[in-house]
Amino acid sequence: MWKKACYTASKCIAEAKEYNKQKWNKSHMEPDFEEGDQVLVSTLNFNKLKGPKKMRDSFLGPFTIIKLIGKNAVEFKPTK
Repeated sequence: MWKKACYTASKCIAEAKEYNKQKWNKSHMEPDFEEGDQVLVSTLNFNKLKGPKKMRDSFLGPFTIIKLIGKNAVEFKPTK
């Protein structure tokens, strides 16, 4: 009886993992930035900006991407 309960639990966990993996993969999109693209930078986690939070700009930019560094990082320069 104990082995059957362990087997059922592990089977349910495996099914839940597979379901969550499929659900995440369905809605996830990899960023497809290229050199020369213009992007806006979110100020959500910028704590050093002055003024009340609700009066700050939500985004800074546009910035031009100079170089891709890995999958999730870029080097950019401000556009004037």
